[in-house]
Amino acid sequence: MAHNHGSAASRHQGRLLLVFTLTATFMVVEAVVGFLADSLVLIADAGHMLSDAAGLGMALVAIWLARRPADDRRTYGYFRAEILAALFNAVLLVAVAGYIFYEAFNRFTDPPEVASAPLLVVASIGLAVNIFGAGLLYTGSKESLNVRGAFLEVWKDILGSIAAIAAGVIILTTGWQYADPILAAGVGVLILPRTWDLLKQALNVLFEGTPEHLELGEIEAQIVSVSGVEAVHDLHVWTVTSGFVALSGHVLVSDDADRDAVLVSLRRDLADRFGIDHITIQVENEALESRLSQPCIVESCYEPSPTDPARRLGHHD
Repeated sequence: MAHNHGSAASRHQGRLLLVFTLTATFMVVEAVVGFLADSLVLIADAGHMLSDAAGLGMALVAIWLARRPADDRRTYGYFRAEILAALFNAVLLVAVAGYIFYEAFNRFTDPPEVASAPLLVVASIGLAVNIFGAGLLYTGSKESLNVRGAFLEVWKDILGSIAAIAAGVIILTTGWQYADPILAAGVGVLILPRTWDLLKQALNVLFEGTPEHLELGEIEAQIVSVSGVEAVHDLHVWTVTSGFVALSGHVLVSDDADRDAVLVSLRRDLADRFGIDHITIQVENEALESRLSQPCIVESCYEPSPTDPARRLGHHD
């Protein structure tokens, strides 16, 4: 059976590159206007966009690495680079949220004078840029943890732009400077739940946990339901990268079972019902189980022919 080891994120590389270019360009615009208008909130938002650009750049590098072919040392290739990029983005988002809380506290105790007019203009343009970028990445965020991390970076900036606009309106109409730190802290609170979800998913992949959308008990039941299968053990299901789920296990079949037919049924059922197409299954019967469970002593160790289903190698001092 052919296996498709393509990267889900690679299909969205062009969109990621466009969003990265827009983010990096507008980051420079915000920084320049922020310094010229002496607007700390714009300078801070430019810093946020710098973290976004770093996260997007990391996502692009991960896609490039994932395309490198497998070799004898890395038999799965570099697919895990995408998961590491997602983890990097999650950690970066947590750091940014901490920075927002820190800055909000400092500004609440000593709020700076903010030039509201430049703030409103640049924040409004930034909102449009970020909404456009989020729209480009939305579909990919459902398929790839890597793209999801980049999407959350842009989503964070959408919230930041909305908060900046609201703060600008309040400061322009009322002069109440405390609007800036209060709304900034609100942005930090809003991005943490999504960031925590991304972090959990990335760590689950790195620890080779069962994918969240699959139940191991249901997979076991499906395997045992195949004609000729009596039991299953040593069953493992894990994610190599987004969209690439692998399974390995041992199935115990009856002595009269057609092993080839069992394997064909298992592959078809697991692919159709659970979307798993990278499957490695060892088929065993009671005789093989019995021989494998015996301790290997000098008198019983042997090196049988390659066709022996219970092939074992003895080791002598």
